[in-house]
Amino acid sequence: MKRFIYIAFTGLILMTSSCKDFLDLPSEKDFDSSTIFEEVGKVEMAVLGAYTSTFNAELFYQFGMGSDEVFSTEGETNSKNQVANYVYSPAVSPSSTYAAMYAGVEQANILIKNIPLMTGLSEADQQKVNMLLGEAYAIRAMNMLQVVRHFGDVPYPTVPVVEMESFSSSRVSRDTILDGCVADLQKAIDLVPWKSESGLAVERVTKNAAYGLLARVALYAAGYSLRWDLDSYAPSSLALARRSDTQRITDLYEIARDACAAVVQRGENSLIDYETIFRDLVNGRYNSESMFEYGQLGEDRNELRTGYTNGMFAHQNSFYNKAQPAMAAFPTYYYEFRDGDLRRDVTIANYAISADSRHELNTYSSNTIGKFRVNWKSDQGVSASKRNINWIHLRYADVLLMYAEAENELNNGPTGAAKEMLEQVRLRAFGDDRTKIGSTPGSYEGFKEAIIQERKLELGFEGWRRTDLIRWGILYEKLTETKKDLLDLAAHTGKYQDVDRYRAYKSTPATSFNDPLVALDFIGLKSEPTPVEKIALQNQGYTILDMYGASPLFFTNALKADAVWVQNIYRGLEKNKVEIFPLSTSTIDNNPGLQGQQHPSY
Repeated sequence: MKRFIYIAFTGLILMTSSCKDFLDLPSEKDFDSSTIFEEVGKVEMAVLGAYTSTFNAELFYQFGMGSDEVFSTEGETNSKNQVANYVYSPAVSPSSTYAAMYAGVEQANILIKNIPLMTGLSEADQQKVNMLLGEAYAIRAMNMLQVVRHFGDVPYPTVPVVEMESFSSSRVSRDTILDGCVADLQKAIDLVPWKSESGLAVERVTKNAAYGLLARVALYAAGYSLRWDLDSYAPSSLALARRSDTQRITDLYEIARDACAAVVQRGENSLIDYETIFRDLVNGRYNSESMFEYGQLGEDRNELRTGYTNGMFAHQNSFYNKAQPAMAAFPTYYYEFRDGDLRRDVTIANYAISADSRHELNTYSSNTIGKFRVNWKSDQGVSASKRNINWIHLRYADVLLMYAEAENELNNGPTGAAKEMLEQVRLRAFGDDRTKIGSTPGSYEGFKEAIIQERKLELGFEGWRRTDLIRWGILYEKLTETKKDLLDLAAHTGKYQDVDRYRAYKSTPATSFNDPLVALDFIGLKSEPTPVEKIALQNQGYTILDMYGASPLFFTNALKADAVWVQNIYRGLEKNKVEIFPLSTSTIDNNPGLQGQQHPSY
């Protein structure tokens, strides 16, 4: 198995699952008791342990919904559905990511404090611990970005818990935190080697990944977020705004641009065939596009559950065992892709696997996430919900798009470099056929809109869309527009008046691993076939599917404008409120420093 197996160093690292709040974080004594910092090998074990606290399934499950790509298929009273539709409250606000990220921050803080104190090392060992220190800085920055992009101003520990004056931590300005993350990643870049020189698996941060992560943090730090006065917590102070220091915003865009340029100029990463990215991912293979992935805890403790709640549907009696999505492709998302865009049928699975192991076509409301398909694997995995599929956190295409975005911001319009970066991504999407990509906008606004759309198409279901919309300051506007599009599709009107009402397809066997099928072929029908036409199609082996009807396999709800699930999409959406989650009740109860510091709207 090529995937890197992270090993918890028993007695040294307290696992995230036992960490319920900020006060339960592992302390420095857990390291000192094992004299971990006397041996380089033990330090490396501790760093690997810290990586296990850099990801949580909540990031793609709850936090990954509420965008214009994906919707929750669970019932309206389910807390996941409520989170996906902005019906927030401290009682249902997600909390496991918050706890997991701070567990990782504490582990990183202990490493950052103690690694520089190691003495008497050989030159080779010194290089090794420098790399490990760089990884610790990167882990702290990654984790703090995850907390900030969902919760805004939060506690910001930069020393081990035992060195704090009290175990009570209050909110700190997100600008301070993100500037700290920028500094951490700049230190990491100085300390970690390039991928080609490291011998490290893609589940560990190399210079390539650190540059990409730096660009990402810088763009978030320069962008919009929901802010309020941290002294008064007055609801009237709520505003979707950028930081007030305009020069710092410019500096951050320069940092982002230069970081992306360093990756591009190095030449170690490249775009590969889009389908291959995700076939490689589900099968544990590496490639030049994937720059950083969250890895597994081992085959018997696979906690990511990638491909289960966020994959395609496979019946529990099928050849592939059960895959039960709790989220699906937004019905209009399919039509965002232009004809010939090779990404559409990879990103969106237009079929499901039936109990008798056959590919069956999906309706508009039952298309699912196609990037993490269980039938593309070479084996069944440990269990139905534990398929040993990594989560891809950073890829080269993202770096190219961030490069283009930063150039546009810095120059009030796209430079030649910006256009080149965007066009590389678009060309790959259309099989390198330049005649299909259209013209690249030359104005600031036009190019920015192109970036916004291209990130939606390129990075669909990879966990960044909702907070991307927030950092651009357009979440409310985009989702309001998307809800209108959904209603238009449901009514078969507007730009959707000519979409297929029915589709005829041939069911095919689904009884092999590494299933080659990307999309099930179909014949589009603009209206219901006549009895004669229906018989003729059926005699040729076709099944006729009402694209607006209820799917027989997954999410058995018809697409109708008055359907409850349609009416309830984004039902809690409110500008200058839902762009930041409230802290959960338990999070505040467990930290005295957060008393009276709840999101002002909650």
